[in-house]
Amino acid sequence: MSSLSLIRDCLDALLHPSAQYDALTRARHRAFMAPRLLGSLAALASFPAFLAMRGAPTAIEVAAFAWLIAPILLSWFLSRTGRYEGAHVLSSLALAGLVMMIAATTGGIASFAAVWLVVIPIEAALSASRRVVAFAFALAMICAALLSVLAHYHVLPAVDPAVASNGTLVGFGVVSAIFYAAGLAFGAESLARTSVALLYVEEERYRLLAHNMSDVLSRHSRNGAVGFISPAAEILLGVPASRLSGHGLFDRVHVADRPAYLTALSDAARGESRSVEFRVRRDGARGEAAGEFIWVEMRCRALDQISADAEVVAVMRDVTDRKVQEQALEQARNAAEQADASKTRFLATMSHELRTPLNAIIGFSEMIAQEDALGLDAARRKEYAQLINDSGQHLLSVVNGILDMSKMESGNFEISPEPFAPRPALLNCCNLVALKARESGVDLVTRVGDDLPVVNGDPRAFKQIVLNLVSNAIKFTERGGKVTVSAGVEGSRLLLRVSDTGVGIAADDLKRLGDPFFQAGKTYQRRHEGTGLGLSIVKGLVGLHNGDMNVESKVGEGTIVSVALPLAFTPPATVEPSSNVSTLKPALRSGLQEQTHQVKKSA
Repeated sequence: MSSLSLIRDCLDALLHPSAQYDALTRARHRAFMAPRLLGSLAALASFPAFLAMRGAPTAIEVAAFAWLIAPILLSWFLSRTGRYEGAHVLSSLALAGLVMMIAATTGGIASFAAVWLVVIPIEAALSASRRVVAFAFALAMICAALLSVLAHYHVLPAVDPAVASNGTLVGFGVVSAIFYAAGLAFGAESLARTSVALLYVEEERYRLLAHNMSDVLSRHSRNGAVGFISPAAEILLGVPASRLSGHGLFDRVHVADRPAYLTALSDAARGESRSVEFRVRRDGARGEAAGEFIWVEMRCRALDQISADAEVVAVMRDVTDRKVQEQALEQARNAAEQADASKTRFLATMSHELRTPLNAIIGFSEMIAQEDALGLDAARRKEYAQLINDSGQHLLSVVNGILDMSKMESGNFEISPEPFAPRPALLNCCNLVALKARESGVDLVTRVGDDLPVVNGDPRAFKQIVLNLVSNAIKFTERGGKVTVSAGVEGSRLLLRVSDTGVGIAADDLKRLGDPFFQAGKTYQRRHEGTGLGLSIVKGLVGLHNGDMNVESKVGEGTIVSVALPLAFTPPATVEPSSNVSTLKPALRSGLQEQTHQVKKSA
């Protein structure tokens, strides 16, 4: 074993640097050089013994032994240049020259050496090159034809009959050719074993990589069917990889994402690298049939760029966390935009709601202060005082709305539940706004049964809910319209419904209704007074009572606002900030600061 290792190390030292980094190339170079070096050295070492037994050699014998130097030169050529195919071509030429020289002096095509022409293409087969094999075959055929032609026309030198009919020489030629061919066969078998072993090593390396990497490797046909999928799919999707073969993976792709999935595979099969993100169902730990959907990214490309219907290899990885982060960033961006829009709406609304009554208060108070100069009578002073009072009441209602929203947003709005009768409270609120309804030409209808049960809740908050809803309905109902207020019991909840035949609300505005300072329609082209806090306060108060509010509306047909409150409300130990006003705080603070500065300048 140590002798073979020593020989292997010596051969490896002679190899060209280009063959040092590939095991198969190294084995081929070694298989080319080893028999030629050993054979030539053995033949040259036996030359003295041949002389002792034979005596003085003939010229042809000296030339034959001298020709054995050629394999050594070929090995040197391969060692220095690394040109494996070129070395095989030169080897075929050298072997053909040796056979032609011996055959020409020993009978031509009938010579014992002619059988060696068969060995030339066999030796070239070790090159693993069709061009070299074709060249060797053509060379052997040319040599055989040339020997036949020369023998037919008696061009070759005369041969001793004893030599021509010597069976020993013929047997030597055949046996030596067989031994050499056997050596070539063993060399070919050794190279084949090396190739298979290297192939197994590479397959095992890729198999180990596919089985241990976190990304999922898969092979697909053009229609999406899975031919192979790595075991990492079991970790990703919670099912054995065998259940994903065929159309098993496709069946788990979200229905909305299947067109993108199949399109990416089809494009990749045509030679275009594709990347696609889609949702796929992942089973739970116990392998339930249904589970959650996760986001995966799949990058795919064709295995064979030449084929028009090539298979596709794909790499998939879980990108759910990235998608969640993207969605969180998108939500944060939307929240920031909404907060900025809330500030804009606040400033636009408050500029009108605060400046108008303040201007009235300041203007009319200045006129009263100068009554002597203006000559105001008692009736005119009373009228101005009433206008100042109305403006002050309007300012007070605006400030109270802002303060209530601020308290609810910070979680400091106190709910004081107590048993109360909802019917008298509701009728009282309708009576308070009845005058406003008559002045607006709106018919106010109240449908409240006498059998309404006692409700446990905050009566002050309940009245504020009713007043805001009914006032809003009257305000947005044109003259000649109708507002209907009804109340009843559904299960364990009190259902309050306020409907009107007013202008209605557009679908785009309906989903934003209840946001602080939001009014349907364009903020700067408002037809009705108000801060946009009415429904926001109602929504907050309903939420604090663990109730529900629903708004249904169509433009030009009217609006229905339904409020459901529990009959037996129990307040929580700690009141959390109302979710519907969670975006108010930044806009409220910045808006109040800017509006306060504007009010001071106006004053």
